Amino acid sequence: MARRKLSHEGTLVLDSEGLSKLLDDHEAAVALVAEARRRGMDVAISALTIIEAIHARTDRARLKWLLSGLRIVPINDEDAKAASDMLIGAGLHGHKYAIDAVVAEMALRQQRPVVMLTSDIDDMVKLCGDRVRLVGM
Repeated sequence: MARRKLSHEGTLVLDSEGLSKLLDDHEAAVALVAEARRRGMDVAISALTIIEAIHARTDRARLKWLLSGLRIVPINDEDAKAASDMLIGAGLHGHKYAIDAVVAEMALRQQRPVVMLTSDIDDMVKLCGDRVRLVGM
């Protein structure tokens, strides 16, 4: 399997699918996170990503272990307002896009370059433009 190249330093952001794939020990997700760490990149998730990614069958011990190695970015009222503005700017609205907007807004505040592991390429392009490199899962 060919490895995808990541930049030195910067931040790798996982959306809910990225975290889910990591929880499921998905080979490509594990390899990308390992490569990011090897290159000195920070690996971060939004606090809301935890809520979106888990379900009744989630291995809670594995989740706790994985989260201990990730930087969990809290979301405050200013971040929520900025995410709302991003939704409006992208012509999106509603609960379907709410967490995507929070994750996108959080990603834009991280140390550059920013790479995001996501299943929502189309929505994230609308929200982030070319300011975040998107890697599809």
